[in-house]
Amino acid sequence: MRSLAAQLGVRPTKQRGQNFVIDPNTVRRIVRAADLSADGETVLEVGPGLGSLTLALLAEGHRVTAVEIDPVLADALPATIAEYAPNQAAALTVVEADAMTVVPDQIGSPSACVANLPYNVAVPVLLHLLAISPSLRHGLVMVQSEVADRLAAPPGSRTYGVPSAKAAWYADVRRAGPIGRNVFWPAPNVDSGLVAFTRREPPASTASREEVFKVIEAAFSQRRKTVRSALARWMPDRDRLDAALAQAGVDPSLRGEMLGIEQFAAIADAGH
Repeated sequence: MRSLAAQLGVRPTKQRGQNFVIDPNTVRRIVRAADLSADGETVLEVGPGLGSLTLALLAEGHRVTAVEIDPVLADALPATIAEYAPNQAAALTVVEADAMTVVPDQIGSPSACVANLPYNVAVPVLLHLLAISPSLRHGLVMVQSEVADRLAAPPGSRTYGVPSAKAAWYADVRRAGPIGRNVFWPAPNVDSGLVAFTRREPPASTASREEVFKVIEAAFSQRRKTVRSALARWMPDRDRLDAALAQAGVDPSLRGEMLGIEQFAAIADAGH
């Protein structure tokens, strides 16, 4: 990986959150932990970088759609695969795009997402991909350890917040193990972790996802306040708010961190 980067004149940049995985055992472990079908899947990979995880996915017989924002890396990836895995080269599709704004027509219908997500945009990227690609049934992503904690946190835990609740709208999310710092180049100053997700149906609600997310954002905008106080910005009419909370079966004296996605959906539904 270092040699390839030198040939390309590439240096990892903090601006794009680039920390390349250079340990082959780690990428093999990630692919195993992703629990992909033995028959082969179409895997969406975000930020393939120099291609270490891409090679590991292709080696197991999967098709890979790789979304890469860096034009130099995007241009180089097909040649890297052609050199190191010529028999799998046809199974790779490279999309030069920003994963924050990529659209369905660009990525097709992948069934899984396996990626080392850029740390600085990991949560919005994951939520965007889940929103635009309903074909994503499951996945495994590597993120900063504390972000992994937040994504997988259950209601009532110290780390439960907006990312946890929004991710729960789309999927069941869990921690899937730690990753050491020395497998990266450059080595980050923070620990990393794997997060696994399995798609499920969102809670039944007449409110839209956007409306439910507004309730979530309002509930956590002032963490120390009760749901009744925090949601005043979302619904300034206190009588209507009290009625919505009562209809949703939510105790107005609770804090937002105690509510699950079903309760947030019920509040949005009642206030719809």
